[in-house]
Amino acid sequence: MPFWKPHALAKPHPDQLDLRMGDHVRATVDLPSVPTGTAGKVLLANGFNWQRYRVLFTNGVEIGDLDGRNLEPIGRTAKRKARAAKRVP
Repeated sequence: MPFWKPHALAKPHPDQLDLRMGDHVRATVDLPSVPTGTAGKVLLANGFNWQRYRVLFTNGVEIGDLDGRNLEPIGRTAKRKARAAKRVP
């Protein structure tokens, strides 16, 4: 499955959530038909200057335009993000 590289001119926010398609996440706030704490899987990751995600939640609801204000990584995704954070000085 191909992944898009960020554009050379894109300036991501320092606290931006960087996820991949297939990553597992959890809702950190109440969303329409999705209560806080509901797990889901990233179906689409896109954006130029604002990384946003389309997520299919375990209750069958699919929502787009979500970011770090709405999601947190869980499981292997959280472990991968923690390892990556340790490598960055």
